[in-house]
Amino acid sequence: MSFKFHFRLGGYGPPTTSFSQSLKFIGDRLEAEFGDDVEVRYIWNIMDLGYRGEDILWLVEHGFLTVAYQSTSYLTDRVPELGFVDLPFLFQNNKSARSSMDGALGNYLSRKIEEQINYKVLGYFENGFRHISNRLRPIHIPDDLKNMRIRVLPSDVQAKTFKLLGANPQRLDLTEAIEGVKSGTLDAQENPFANTVTYDVHKFHPYHTKSNHFYISRGIFANRTAFYSWPEKMKKIMEKTVTEAIVFQRNLAENEAIDSQNIIEAEGHKVVELTETEHLAFVQAVASQHEEARSQFGNTMFDMISKEF
Repeated sequence: MSFKFHFRLGGYGPPTTSFSQSLKFIGDRLEAEFGDDVEVRYIWNIMDLGYRGEDILWLVEHGFLTVAYQSTSYLTDRVPELGFVDLPFLFQNNKSARSSMDGALGNYLSRKIEEQINYKVLGYFENGFRHISNRLRPIHIPDDLKNMRIRVLPSDVQAKTFKLLGANPQRLDLTEAIEGVKSGTLDAQENPFANTVTYDVHKFHPYHTKSNHFYISRGIFANRTAFYSWPEKMKKIMEKTVTEAIVFQRNLAENEAIDSQNIIEAEGHKVVELTETEHLAFVQAVASQHEEARSQFGNTMFDMISKEF
């Protein structure tokens, strides 16, 4: 090739996270395949440059970044169907969730995203199951959340979940959430353990509950204009590489979850493991959201959920 292709790969976490390491996996493969015909640069954490976490979306859409990841919840206002995968207790375990997002459900959602936004959706990293942390008290049942100011992702579905659980949900970008946790203007937040540790929330929140209430994916978005300007071989290599990077990231994420829980406990905090009865109380408190989703979207997406357990 006589023309050099420039790739800017970006995220919103330090280079040690599974997401950053997976971006490096992609970049290394591009360099190995195309040599001097490509130049790969990384912006591990756009927040270090003064951006908000949600800014990664327009940075990709308008081509400032070539490929980046972001939780799909950030797009629910523009792609309503993504609110479906924000439903609480939708997936029973990682296997079911991964099979669904790699299969018919993920393909359906990718089409809906691409209809609205200048993205080529390359796949879905695993942000995983989310848990509750707070600065006030242990949480065993929904009543323990009463009036807690809790940060949720910018998703009406997630906000409604915590309203039904009795909390006071706040739709906030990650940048604002971190500030709120540190200042105490937020009482609680919900995240996978790895995120809780990555952003130092565990240093401010002594109470943690393994609630598994949402499973969230981080879409891997390429600027569509750039993607379709690449040679056919490059497009195929990118798609194949991202598929391999997803497996790589998910394997890292499993270890991150264990390591992060250990770090939380090493800080002197106890992680509450819900009993079957306690878990059921949470499920029943938000069950109406599934019926509302059926009324809004029909059974199409429910039927796409993998039954692999």
